[in-house]
Amino acid sequence: MCNMMKMNTIAAAFCTLILSLPLYSQSFSIEEAKSYALENNLTIAEANNEIEIARLKITEIRGAGLPQVDINGNFNHFINLPVTVLEASFFNPQAAPGETISFEAGTKYTSNGTFQVSQLIFNGSYIVGLQTASLFAEFQKNVTDQSREDVIFNVIQAYQLTAVAKDNLVFMDSLVINTELMIEQQKNYLDLGILKQEDMDQLSYSLINAKSVQTAAKIQYENTKSMLKLAMGYPMKETISITNSTAELLEKKALSSGDIQSNLTYTVLEKSVLLSELNLKNNRFANLPSLNAFFQQSYNAYRNEFDLFAAEKWFPQTVWGLQLNVPIFSGLSRYARTSQAKVELLNSENKLAQMEQNLQFQEVQSRNNLRGAKNKFDLQRENVILANSIYDKAITKKEVGNGNSIIVTQKHNQLLMAQAQYIGSMAELFQARLAIDKLYNNILPNK
Repeated sequence: MCNMMKMNTIAAAFCTLILSLPLYSQSFSIEEAKSYALENNLTIAEANNEIEIARLKITEIRGAGLPQVDINGNFNHFINLPVTVLEASFFNPQAAPGETISFEAGTKYTSNGTFQVSQLIFNGSYIVGLQTASLFAEFQKNVTDQSREDVIFNVIQAYQLTAVAKDNLVFMDSLVINTELMIEQQKNYLDLGILKQEDMDQLSYSLINAKSVQTAAKIQYENTKSMLKLAMGYPMKETISITNSTAELLEKKALSSGDIQSNLTYTVLEKSVLLSELNLKNNRFANLPSLNAFFQQSYNAYRNEFDLFAAEKWFPQTVWGLQLNVPIFSGLSRYARTSQAKVELLNSENKLAQMEQNLQFQEVQSRNNLRGAKNKFDLQRENVILANSIYDKAITKKEVGNGNSIIVTQKHNQLLMAQAQYIGSMAELFQARLAIDKLYNNILPNK
């Protein structure tokens, strides 16, 4: 009985453990992270929907130039028949002048069915509308590419920061372990009276400081992984890990030159100028005549009894025609709309020119930032190697009795500072490279 209860307790504990584990865990390379984001990020899903809307808008506008076919019918029940008033002389030549007679005209029930076909023959706005819809679809694709670029930019940035944080955590873990080992070794000297308690306190201070920085590094690593999950559209409750190291990420060659006119923001503004030109063209074409053709076949029934489908006659009517509309004067509203379109076009052209100037400035700034970040990174990498060597030598001297704990603590803090500067310079280098990649439209995976 006791064994059975024990087994049930173990089973319950096992189930609790299983339920508490993450539902899913996956490791990603940076390219896999990009692909995952393109498929799962909601911003991209929304942008793709906008492309589909733009495609359907073309179909909608094109459909306005195809034959329009309608069938309609109506039924009327006259509770009171309409009354017609005529001069009495119409029926009686002997009637007094001004005398009228009234009588009910028509039947109690009427019904008709109509089949109608209409066809647009010429309309200037329709022609421009087709051009605009097609260009708008291209414009929307560029806007969607911008959204995709922003998503991938955030993924790359978060991935690189995660890799940097991971390196920093590995370094801090190693430093804490080495400091703990050193303290364990020095305890023997303390017990023998060779080492002063003050020296041991200095070493303990270094360990506490290292553990504090280690804790901060762990939090930073977890935060950057959460940032990566958000950028990718990855479930927050599930675990994630990265496979690319900072060394592998740094192997990617940084761009030194490119074409700023390939920048997606510049491309979108170019399309905006073209759309403004078509808007002006559409307002001008609104002054042109429009011509439509139509064909109509109707059948009408007139009854005094509610027997519309009895074997009585329906009277047919067939008509076709043309409808011409020639704009003459619109109270200057068309003129005002055309003038507004001209101003909007000027604004679009100005925005494009300003963007080109801004991108030229960004190009110079980004190249300078990249060059400076690369130099700073190289110096900080040498600095952390040197600080590590100095710290190791201080420990060695301490172990052989030629140093003191205060110097070891100083070199320990110096190493921590060098490591922090090195990590900061690496993040800065990644950011500078990413900025110039975005400038030259080199972010998306197909580039």
